[in-house]
Amino acid sequence: MAGAAADLDFQRSATGVSLFIHVSPRSRREGVGGVYGDALRVAVRAVPAAGAANAAVAGLLAKTLGVPRASVELDARSKNRRKRVRIAGDADVLATQLLELAAGKASQ
Repeated sequence: MAGAAADLDFQRSATGVSLFIHVSPRSRREGVGGVYGDALRVAVRAVPAAGAANAAVAGLLAKTLGVPRASVELDARSKNRRKRVRIAGDADVLATQLLELAAGKASQ
């Protein structure tokens, strides 16, 4: 279910952006890049137990986008691979970075 960068669906707001991500836990390599349907792909080594994968996802997104960890908020209700995430910061800068990542310029 791979898509193109143009398929990435995100919303800008005065405080940042929100989007869906597709998480691949237990991956051999960590990275952010590409799309799965309308969601940004995020791969982490952590297992999906006791919130470990969610914490790893938030940390990886923060590092990749150059924002503080506290600026990345995952929807706590999401228990599957598809998750809503909100990232606080300059919406224009974040949008540019997200589109580059969605185009396959993966970050590891």
